[in-house]
Amino acid sequence: MSYRLLIIVLSSALGIATGVTAADQAGTNKRPNIVLIMVDDMGFSDIGCYGGEIATPNIDRLASEGMRFTQFYNNAKCTTTRASLLTGLYARQARGQLLGTDMVTLGEVLQSAGYHTVLSGKWHLGHGATTHPYHRGFAEVYGLLDGCSNHFDPAQRDPAYKGGAVRYFAHNDERITSFPPDFYSTDAFTDHAIGELRDAVKRQQPVFLHLTYTAPHYPLHARPEVIAKYVGKYTTGWDALRAARYQRQCQMGLIPDPSTWALSGHDRRVKDWSAVDATGEDHRMAVYAAMIDHVDQAIGRLITALKETGQYDNTVLMFLSDNGGCTEDPGPGAKGNAGPKDDYVCVGAGWGWAANAPFCRYKSWIHEGGISTPLIVRWPGQVQAGSYHRGVGHIIDLMPTLVEIGAATYPTTFAKQQILPMEGHSLVPAFRGQPPTVAPLGWMWEGSRGLRDGRYKAVMAGDVKRWELYDLEADRSETHDLATEKPQVLARLVADWKAWAERTDSLPRGKTTDQEP
Repeated sequence: MSYRLLIIVLSSALGIATGVTAADQAGTNKRPNIVLIMVDDMGFSDIGCYGGEIATPNIDRLASEGMRFTQFYNNAKCTTTRASLLTGLYARQARGQLLGTDMVTLGEVLQSAGYHTVLSGKWHLGHGATTHPYHRGFAEVYGLLDGCSNHFDPAQRDPAYKGGAVRYFAHNDERITSFPPDFYSTDAFTDHAIGELRDAVKRQQPVFLHLTYTAPHYPLHARPEVIAKYVGKYTTGWDALRAARYQRQCQMGLIPDPSTWALSGHDRRVKDWSAVDATGEDHRMAVYAAMIDHVDQAIGRLITALKETGQYDNTVLMFLSDNGGCTEDPGPGAKGNAGPKDDYVCVGAGWGWAANAPFCRYKSWIHEGGISTPLIVRWPGQVQAGSYHRGVGHIIDLMPTLVEIGAATYPTTFAKQQILPMEGHSLVPAFRGQPPTVAPLGWMWEGSRGLRDGRYKAVMAGDVKRWELYDLEADRSETHDLATEKPQVLARLVADWKAWAERTDSLPRGKTTDQEP
């Protein structure tokens, strides 16, 4: 019996145990649909409602009708973030496999509770017998199972990946190897999501839709007409962009007290604007902005479909990013110019850093710029429109949150396997204006590591290899290192980080907590 078939059989058998009644299975329950949207490599300040100049009216509308979190965290990297989001667990890096059979996914839990479960977009957690999304609780799968691809033609060889391999794109358990001439990833993922949403409504079945855009992850590809909207808007450079975004963040109240959220200083990896090709950099950022603009247009189409099916106010809509803005070099074989479609390039260190204003650092680092994400939640009747939540949250909290929203049950065993217990806490109290339960939070990616406990955060950058200490209530942007002023606090947090890393298998195989990265 296949792993997926076993899951389906067990899900049916456990209907009563998970609270799914015969009426639920017949489609007459009134539980909300859940739409969890995640973008890829987008910074904290890129969208309008978090200070950005990019046109995102549909995302901004979700914010005006819902709640914005100001201290919500991811894992700084695509794979570890996706593993934690889907399982409610810290990513078990020591195992070398982030999605084990002693874990359950959001798809498996909500499918067991009677939801139609859909993945549209990027997976990036494998495509083997026990890691393929179609075998891990998603009844409908369409998208990229690897990390990135050409946005206009995923069948093109990837010059930055293992000698130019072709990335893995799939519909359910069938690999797709050719794409129509008008293909564009953002549109294709949205089309699939809307089709599945409409079908579920016809069946009177609640839907869990995980819509995971690959934009604005490199390669920078966008439609020319959208790029044209932004060409010429970035000629003043990344320092000016950060300053303008910071000013808007303060004016809109996202930053409640500028004295505790200062604009961090210039990053040493970023070149001075006077030393670069301003025209070329302006075009590069224009393509990146166009990718985010196009995602917003796609979300607008999704909102329209929800309204047309009468489901807009019966749907919990969430939006976030998998890590901070990206400064990675795509690697050898990549061309040096941004889109619209043929070249293969990243947004670059300067713009990737600016995307995370007001914070320091970026993707792959555990400083705030690497791990801070916008989180928007729209849930009519449960979330106050236009509100901010200023407490701390983490992607491990999404599993218990959606279990509660979907009236599901998180299992102790599944498919004859003992299941690891959830490590996060439900955000539903936060939605209602109450402080959520927050335990100390840990992070690890390659050489970077960190732990936040209350107001204090210990963090080490992989390229510095020295622990730093920050008081995030007084200094959210990490501008004043307290390591020498509060050595006892730092020693406690470092010891707690080591215990966390051992408990959660968070170090890569072959390393111990005593080794420096």
